[in-house]
Amino acid sequence: MVDWIISSGLVDYETACREMENRVAAIAAGTADEAIWLLEHPPLYTAGTSANVKDLTDPDRFPVYDSPRGGQYTYHGPGQRVAYVMLDLTKRGRDVRKFVQQLEDWVIATLAEFNVKGEQRDGRVGVWVQRDDKPLTITGQPQEDKIAAIGVRLRKWVSFHGISINVEPDLEHFSGIVPCGITEHGVTSLVDLGLPVTMDDVDVALKRCFMDLFETRAD
Repeated sequence: MVDWIISSGLVDYETACREMENRVAAIAAGTADEAIWLLEHPPLYTAGTSANVKDLTDPDRFPVYDSPRGGQYTYHGPGQRVAYVMLDLTKRGRDVRKFVQQLEDWVIATLAEFNVKGEQRDGRVGVWVQRDDKPLTITGQPQEDKIAAIGVRLRKWVSFHGISINVEPDLEHFSGIVPCGITEHGVTSLVDLGLPVTMDDVDVALKRCFMDLFETRAD
């Protein structure tokens, strides 16, 4: 059984991390069910374990938190759906590569619910969309923008942290960092792509696609 928790309002980042730590410990001890926690944070930046301080270009704009997740700098804020994924991989094959692939597939399947084609790119973390509505790059290739980030950590084979999908955040807030250390591409959101999607719409799609991808593959 996987508990689905949806928080209304904005959840403090440090509070969320403490709650995750407690839940992960309980899952590892066998005293709590796995959980997916859907929430929004107030505007902030997080630095993953591979973050380069040079990529924090405006350190005074928002609070900056070190995070134990993999990856580099990312932004969280209102209008972005964060899904913290607390799953026991001892029940799911203990295959980290497969698990990360499932997370990416989950995001891509969720975007497809809104007729958005999300794609992965070698050497670029996250999920990307091709912008056919923008001019070609100087190399003649279509522009690509990032729409979702992925960053996880495992403790005793239980995952925490997870994914974030840009629904309707203030995209200008990403300008205070080099998102995930990538300078030559931008960021986008579902609303930026012209889709009047609500957070509730995204939550329904996330749950439906999760059941299809994870529950059917769990051992």
